Amino acid sequence: MLTVYSEAHRKHHPKHELAGGEFVRPFEMPRRMDMILDRLGQAGMDQIVSPEDHGMTPLRRIHDNAFLEFLEGCWDEWETEGFAGEAIASVWPARRMQQRPPDHIDGKLGYYALAAETAICSGTWEAARSSANVALTARQAIADGLNCAFALCRPPGHHAAADLFGGYCFLNNAAIAAQAFLDDGASRVAVLDVDFHHGNGTQDIFYGRDDVLFLSLHGDPRQAFPNFLGYEDEAGAGKGEGFNGNYPLPPGTDYECWGQALASACQRIQQFGPDAIVISLGVDTFKEDPISFFKLDSDDFRHYGNLLAGLNRPTLFVMEGGYAVEAIGVNTVNVLQGFLDR
Repeated sequence: MLTVYSEAHRKHHPKHELAGGEFVRPFEMPRRMDMILDRLGQAGMDQIVSPEDHGMTPLRRIHDNAFLEFLEGCWDEWETEGFAGEAIASVWPARRMQQRPPDHIDGKLGYYALAAETAICSGTWEAARSSANVALTARQAIADGLNCAFALCRPPGHHAAADLFGGYCFLNNAAIAAQAFLDDGASRVAVLDVDFHHGNGTQDIFYGRDDVLFLSLHGDPRQAFPNFLGYEDEAGAGKGEGFNGNYPLPPGTDYECWGQALASACQRIQQFGPDAIVISLGVDTFKEDPISFFKLDSDDFRHYGNLLAGLNRPTLFVMEGGYAVEAIGVNTVNVLQGFLDR
């Protein structure tokens, strides 16, 4: 399987994350990619290429222009104010407040942020652009004739909405790739999110559309980030009604339960009949993940990769989460090998 990867992800390397009431080293770190690359090499999956630059047009197809301008200029504005630390949101437009972006960078951060754990540093914009190009280049390889490809994206993307960043995400790589499939002639695309956390950004982007089926298996938002989207009754709006499906699952969910939800999602995808499938591949469903509560074993990832291959559609894997760093390579490559072994 072709892997697309860029070393530019290392430019996004914040030193702090707000978790449990204190600043800690971020769970989302560059070493995650090193572990996946190492495992790909061990498995003989060493066909790895660098991304091409696809420009800003595919990003603008998904993201608000003002939001993109904010991301590009955020660090310069932050430094101009003389702030010594990393750019982290500290204030939000809560209920009954004005929903308009302030001029000051401190207010802008809160306007465009959905959570306070995600810091912006000097290289964040370049890394996020590169991550989107990784997804777009892998998608292009499928359009050029490959049946599958792996976009080894960092930063991840599925929490980023059209005009919001957070959950370690800045640009929604999976959504950008899905839209690129459509712009290249596909009539229908399915996005299946198997990350532990709900893909709130992807849902928000496609919620009113019927050309993209979005399905997400995730920790129940009553107990898990992002808390305010991902409930079972969120089925889409307008012409998108019926084209959004959530499978919120409780703490302690094992593969038997998780696999039943996956089987249901796969059945919906078959009924939808997409021209291509985008998998938001988070492996934080692993039993030892430090910020999740599912109980999948490493062998389970290989098994469900095999099931995904049974959908018999061109398939793009886009890397999302997974924070048990010592196991992330094994679990990620198990999915890809399971897909290839069918």
